[in-house]
Amino acid sequence: MGSASSSYRVIYLDVDGRIQKVVFSRFCSPCDIKELFCTALGLPRNISLSLLDTSGAMVSIDPTMPHNTERSPYRVVPLTGGQLADKEELFQNVLTQVAEQFSRAFKINELKTEVTNRLAMLEKRVELEGMKVVEIEKCRSDIKKLREEMASRNNRSQNQCSASPSPHFLGSYLEDNKKLTPRRDVPSYPKYMLSPQTIDALRKPAFDVWLWEANEMLSCLEHMYHDLGLVKDFTINPITLKRWLLCIHDNYRNNPFHNFRHCFCVTQMMYSMICQCSLQEKFTQVDILILMTAAVCHDLDHPGYNNTYQVNARTDLAVRYNDISPLENHHCAIAFQIFSQPDCNIFASFDPEAFKQIRQGTITLILATDMARHGEILDSFKQKVDIFDYSDEEHVTCLKMVLIKCCDISNEVRPMEVAEPWVDCLLEEYFMQSDREKTEGLPVAPFMDREKVTKPTAQIGFIKFVLIPMFETVMKLFPQIEDVMVQPLRESRDRYEELKQIDDAMNEVQKKKSENLTMGKKK
Repeated sequence: MGSASSSYRVIYLDVDGRIQKVVFSRFCSPCDIKELFCTALGLPRNISLSLLDTSGAMVSIDPTMPHNTERSPYRVVPLTGGQLADKEELFQNVLTQVAEQFSRAFKINELKTEVTNRLAMLEKRVELEGMKVVEIEKCRSDIKKLREEMASRNNRSQNQCSASPSPHFLGSYLEDNKKLTPRRDVPSYPKYMLSPQTIDALRKPAFDVWLWEANEMLSCLEHMYHDLGLVKDFTINPITLKRWLLCIHDNYRNNPFHNFRHCFCVTQMMYSMICQCSLQEKFTQVDILILMTAAVCHDLDHPGYNNTYQVNARTDLAVRYNDISPLENHHCAIAFQIFSQPDCNIFASFDPEAFKQIRQGTITLILATDMARHGEILDSFKQKVDIFDYSDEEHVTCLKMVLIKCCDISNEVRPMEVAEPWVDCLLEEYFMQSDREKTEGLPVAPFMDREKVTKPTAQIGFIKFVLIPMFETVMKLFPQIEDVMVQPLRESRDRYEELKQIDDAMNEVQKKKSENLTMGKKK
């Protein structure tokens, strides 16, 4: 973890004539340092500050800010709304002038018009070709529906005594059938042309998943299926692939954490694993298709409340699946309801036996993402890893289960600025659940209680005892992941441990202040 001198920075502030010493880690973000200064000044954490040295020059608030001494403290000036507005206006004026100069120098508007016209021509051609395929698919679908209706009429009299499922049994999660209905207006999300830089970045674990809108993420997912050869090898209709991805997007809820961006995040990490570990040289293309498709579908229609809540609250899902991985079973059910729509069935070219293999493989991987089974699955893999045999189906299945587990909880593999916002999202979802559990009188897990958990305490144990042991075990088979996946996990662990030490120190100072105030009042 390094020496104290290299790990911590000491800054002195002038607080109304009083010198305030502030200590923070070199890993702190500028936002964290600003909040620390606000705490020292007794100001709201969201107020804007300006830091001035003894000569009146402004100092940047970040981990690399210059050291000072007690004799040369920095003066902290809270910024008023008027000052902020003036700075904002000045900044906007400068940006406008720079944009105009760039436009004149590089003829941006002319280039933009030319590129737009060319893209419009290409999109028109793609749309015309796509619509031909859509019409063929529509005819096939209509013929199939007509056959089914005729068969239904013939069998109706024979099935009068058949029991239909209770509407209550279907539960509230499947009431919105519109979500499961595919869209015909294909392509209905704007085509995003991936640059060579984006295509290269997609193959790496450090990919920044926060930079992309929904239609761009859909285009990236589409690219992955093409790039891995899955569309060509399994004759997947490109228009069907588009419709399926749109339907997948529509069936992820807007939860703080378990949402479509999380789906994209997990699938991109799986794609990265396949590329980094050269899995196409070791697995069959069917295995690659199962890995990618399970990653896309693994959290479909997640309600934002985990299995523990489902079981304790006795929800429809818990009742339906007998308290056994209710969420994961539900994700599988929604996935194959979508596949049952002809317009979304990317497996249409598979014969029944091959589809059965795909279905079983996908279900196995999605069910493996239940963290209640973590120890069981990892122990099984540890027994096989030293004698691993790619020709052994049981070994390969176990490896695929571990791979999707790695991808599902891989946020801390990414750079700090990409990983940390996911912690905030997860804690928000945890707090939402624990608040509801308190209201309903249900048990509350300490790691989900807003009154007991912090970022460092939430992450340290998870990284040390779950993430690092699992990734280090996978590293035995794929040593190439050490630098790009395992080392970032170790650095993340060290960073959170340092943040925890700072939190503990600050809490101790606060505790002593409170004790001194109490003693003073007694005197």
